[in-house]
Amino acid sequence: MRPLEHEARPLKNKTTQPNESVAGEKPAFDLAFIPSYVFQFAVLAVSGPYMAILLRDLGYSPIWVGILLSVMTSAGIVGPFAFGYWADKTGNYRHALVAAAVIPALVAFPLVLWVHPALSMIFLATHAIGIRSGASLLDSVTTIQIGKTGNYGRIRVWGSVGFVAVALFMQTVPFLRPDSAINIALWLTLFSALSALPLLILPRAALNSSAGSRYEGTGEEKGLPVFSAYVLGGMGIVFVISFSMSSINSYFPMYLTEVLQWSVVGLMFAVAAASELPFLFISVFLIRRFGPVPLLALSALGLTLRLLLLAFLPFKPFIFVAQSLHSLCFGIFHPSAVYFIAGIFPPKNRGKGMSLFIALGMGIPALIGTLAGGGILESAPGAPGFRALFSLYAAVAGLGLLVYGGMRLGRVWEERRK
Repeated sequence: MRPLEHEARPLKNKTTQPNESVAGEKPAFDLAFIPSYVFQFAVLAVSGPYMAILLRDLGYSPIWVGILLSVMTSAGIVGPFAFGYWADKTGNYRHALVAAAVIPALVAFPLVLWVHPALSMIFLATHAIGIRSGASLLDSVTTIQIGKTGNYGRIRVWGSVGFVAVALFMQTVPFLRPDSAINIALWLTLFSALSALPLLILPRAALNSSAGSRYEGTGEEKGLPVFSAYVLGGMGIVFVISFSMSSINSYFPMYLTEVLQWSVVGLMFAVAAASELPFLFISVFLIRRFGPVPLLALSALGLTLRLLLLAFLPFKPFIFVAQSLHSLCFGIFHPSAVYFIAGIFPPKNRGKGMSLFIALGMGIPALIGTLAGGGILESAPGAPGFRALFSLYAAVAGLGLLVYGGMRLGRVWEERRK
């Protein structure tokens, strides 16, 4: 498969090894980020699977769960911009990362103790600012420090390891079971506080926005035209994937517990996260071979199949199969999207660039998808509502394949004109 313009070229222009610094003069910090990824995704292993359950335990209806989760998504759009600007402005990511890490710990108990829609919106928005900003900043500084020759997937895979470990722990823990809002808040507070510790001991140079990274001294790192067909097409695929994934990220726990009457939320999220591990590890090799955009299209295909399985085969064996397709929906999708964005924005603007990606490519479509999903489930309660939700969102995910097909045809047409 011939890659589209810009896809593979940025990853092939150097021969340094993934953990080797340029010219052997400056240290590479690739592996230093592993503990941060482990603990960052440990928090997500509590927040992601159990937030809808927490809100239902507080007494909110499905439509209100959708509204409140949409508030989280909205705040997750705005927060990374502010934190990305802070990190880029100061030239070092430590303070912004630590602040993002502790924010969820500060609002977890107020969220469950003071139950009112307006207050819940404020607490959930604050929680999302911390969660989303931390993930965005960590990806930004990691891609800066490892450079174009680094293996992002080898580092990011440890985030999935942390997610799987905590998801399984939450599924099997014999005390403080995550079936009540207060217990979920306790685990959120604990893991959020722990996530700040690795950030405090990282060397300052590892968190610099440019100085000391592998980009220093080149003076030639430029981004790509934002309004090119390549960038717009890639963002379009990311958009439809993020929209469709919102049905799983927001409502899959409710589907398990309320429709299937199956209390295996932690286990199912662990299955999904475990399935992505090998693909995260080899993602850099796939990206170098095919480029990020074809892999984004592959992710859209995997998500379409996953949602169709959930819609029309709601049986336990097929639920396992559907969750294993997370290997494509995230294990391939996320590294490809990160490399795609890293190729658009130069290092000095990477914090703001990653925030823009989260907002336009992931935040806004997830917001729309979550709101629409809540409306669908409110209008058609129970199994029929979830069947409609998953099948409609499968159709949206399939649009990603059409976008990619259009990009390929456009490239063929351009070559014939030459």
